[in-house]
Amino acid sequence: MFDPTKKRKVSEEVKAMFPIEVINGLWDTLRQMKKDQIVVTPAIAFVFSDDSTDEEIYVMGLQNFGAVAKEYTVKYTGEKDFLGKGTIVVVQDHPKNITMKISDANKALN
Repeated sequence: MFDPTKKRKVSEEVKAMFPIEVINGLWDTLRQMKKDQIVVTPAIAFVFSDDSTDEEIYVMGLQNFGAVAKEYTVKYTGEKDFLGKGTIVVVQDHPKNITMKISDANKALN
């Protein structure tokens, strides 16, 4: 699951909402989760905390309807106007690629 040799696809919505440093930070977080051996489902939801520091933001990696959850930090020093909106990014493992998109739950709220 989440083989690092698979192609990675990032939706246009994610690209428009988040700086590339944050997107890369989510990919790094996924790698760390694999290293920590806590990846148990083919879909991981990343929920952004409203809290941050000048140098970091915080994300919670949720799996299995929240039964598996762990907070991670993402190094980021730029504008943080994307925080505080309740946005959830879903990273999903498919047979030939790994996709990153905005959660359908967020789309239902708009």
